[in-house]
Order: sequence, then structure tokens, then C-alpha cells
Amino acid sequence: MRINIMPKNHLKTYEGAPAKHISAEAQLRRSLMACMLWEDTFYEDGVSISERIASLVPQVEPKIVADVAIEAREKMKLRHAPLWVVREMARHEGHKALVADVLSRVIQRADELTEFVALYWKDKKQPLSKQVKKGLAKAFTKFDAYQLAKYDRDGAVKLRDVLFLCHAKPKDKEQEAIWKQLIDGTLPAPDTWEVSLSAGKDKKETWERLLSENKLGGLALLRNLRNMAQNNVNEQLIFESLERMKTDRILPFRFISAAKHAPQWESHIEKAMLKCLEGREILPGRTVLLVDVSGSMDSFISKKSDLMRHDAANGLAILARELCEQVAIYSFSDKTVRIPDRQWLCFT
Repeated sequence: MRINIMPKNHLKTYEGAPAKHISAEAQLRRSLMACMLWEDTFYEDGVSISERIASLVPQVEPKIVADVAIEAREKMKLRHAPLWVVREMARHEGHKALVADVLSRVIQRADELTEFVALYWKDKKQPLSKQVKKGLAKAFTKFDAYQLAKYDRDGAVKLRDVLFLCHAKPKDKEQEAIWKQLIDGTLPAPDTWEVSLSAGKDKKETWERLLSENKLGGLALLRNLRNMAQNNVNEQLIFESLERMKTDRILPFRFISAAKHAPQWESHIEKAMLKCLEGREILPGRTVLLVDVSGSMDSFISKKSDLMRHDAANGLAILARELCEQVAIYSFSDKTVRIPDRQWLCFT
């Protein structure tokens, strides 16, 4: 019997192609960096992905897990998936010591305080660990009255609940007074577009006031361009807002979505999108970029989104084109097609 033969590779991709084994760290990074928690992908359901991430956390060195969670929040701009990783860190003895610092760092919006506690209690309600309390308390001090009021919403877990649970200490008398208002339910209503429009105020006047006072965040601006167009908002105010908007926390596909809903302003949206590349080094030499446009990309990014996966790929390709000294971009599915060399790329 001959046994000097190449071993068979039983690892397969979801599409059935041969796959290679990668380390637990590489698996965690790959699973996390594109994870919109509990959202299904074409080949895999969201629950399976979250369970795999949870199972990988104890297999990877604690410091590496901490760094990956922070990278997912700060560089990849993911919100819920990094919280899920920290929740899993709190379950394992070797990882617990890092929880407070990592949690306080990945919580960057006030509603993430309540989201984390909801994740912690997903399976059953239980006391928060000491490290979790420390992390929540440290994170709570980041937020001012406006931010707390904006996200002081009804839910299974409220901001005041988190404040009581973590026993946070205010930085000063002003913050102490704000927290008392939060507890008493007397925080002043924030001056947001949702509050103004729900109060029945004139839509055109409301949008123009918020734009002129620079009170619209970048994401809110992009999401509401269609509403502004429908209400004949002053175009110059819109263009000025797009020009000064901060883009560091906005994912590329948001600009693609905005351009679809307000194509008449595409050139201004594109200019805003490319601002996020300012100061970045150019990749030298020749780069070839392949963009998947197969059936697996023809599905929504999430249950609540009207944007497709190929739109997200399109957005990344637009940015990659600007960062490469020489670039050739191809789409591929049943055949490979060279994409014309222009800024506002289209694969659909």
C-alpha cells in the first residue's frame, strides 16, 4: 500500500473552493473587521458569525484581542461588533484585566453605553463585573449634556440605569449637575433635526437654520440630502456644509448612498468623500484592484439598508483609486472586465 502521497485538503470555502488553515488571530481579525453584528451575509448567517467571534476570543492572546477590538472601532468604524468582543473578553480569566481600558476606548457614542449592557445581559441578566463597571464609568465621563440628551431613549436599558450600575464619578460640579438632570429626566431637549421636525416646524426653515449654524453632523447631512432637495433648501448652504463636514467617522458607502438619492449634487458629494484621503501616503508602483460583482454582492448590506454590497465595494474602489500611483481596476464575476479610468466609478 502506497502512503507517500499528498494529503487531501478537506478545508473548503463556503463556495466549495479549497481553503487554507489560518491562525485563530487571523480568523478573529477577518471575522470581526467586516462584521455588522447579527447581520446575515450571502454565505453565512449573522448568528454563526457572532458565535465564531465569541469562540475565537479565548484562543487569542488578550493584548491582541484588545488591539483588534480597538482597531475595529477606531479604524474600521464598527460600533456593535467591538462591543461584542469586549463582552466576550469579560467572560475569560486571562482577558478580564484589559476590559476596563478597552471598553472605555471603544465606547465613543453615548448610546453605546446602553448597547453594551444590553449585550452583557443578552443571555441572562447578571451583575456587571468589576472591570466592566470601571470601563463604563470611565466612558460615561466623555459625554456632555447634548450627547446624553440625544441618546437618552426608552429601551430595556436606559442611560440612567447604566449610571447607577457603574457608580461613575463626575469630573466636576458641572458634570454632576448634568447627571442629576439625566437621573431626574430634566435634561434640555437637544437641538437636533429630529426634535425640530417632530415639533412641526417648517422643514425648509429648519434645515437651513441647522445648516447655517453648523448643527448637522456629517452622517445626518448625507442621509437627509434627499429631504433637503424635496424641500428646496438653499443649495449654497448645502454645498458649504458638505465642504466643511468631518469625514473621519463616515464609511465610504454612505457617500454612494447619498449620491444615489441626490444625483444633482454628486460632484459636491464626491469632493467631500475624497477629503478623507487628505494627508495619506500614496501607494507606489502599480496596483491591481479586483472588485467582486457576482451574485453574492447583489444583496443589502443590512436589514435596514437600501444599499447593496457592491455599492460598498464601489466606494472602496473610488478611494483606492486615489491612493495608488498607478492602478488598474477590474470587476469580476463570470468574466473579468477592466473598468474605465475615471474618478466616480460604477460597476453596476
